Amino acid sequence: MGRVAELGCIVCLNLRLGRSPAEVHHARCFAGGGQRSTDFHTIPLCPLHHRLGGAGVALHAGRQTFARNFGTEPELLLQVLRILGFDIEPEQLARPDLGALLYCKKEAA
Repeated sequence: MGRVAELGCIVCLNLRLGRSPAEVHHARCFAGGGQRSTDFHTIPLCPLHHRLGGAGVALHAGRQTFARNFGTEPELLLQVLRILGFDIEPEQLARPDLGALLYCKKEAA
């Protein structure tokens, strides 16, 4: 998760606002009800885009509006993993063994 946070907020990067300190958001779309997703399903978001920005800005203030404005969790996660150097396809994101898959891909490279 440290490498993810070091990227800075993915939304700020996409908006060309520069690198901003990030919190790590666990993408809910890959977790069961009431469960947190794995540490491999994480997206770096600044406090404003994560939880403080209010409706239309913060993910936790409204997922649908956030997705329309900045991208869905799977889209942002895929972007983050590709920035980190992983060659991964969108359909692989939901795998419960994503961590093992990423490790194997990194070892093979």
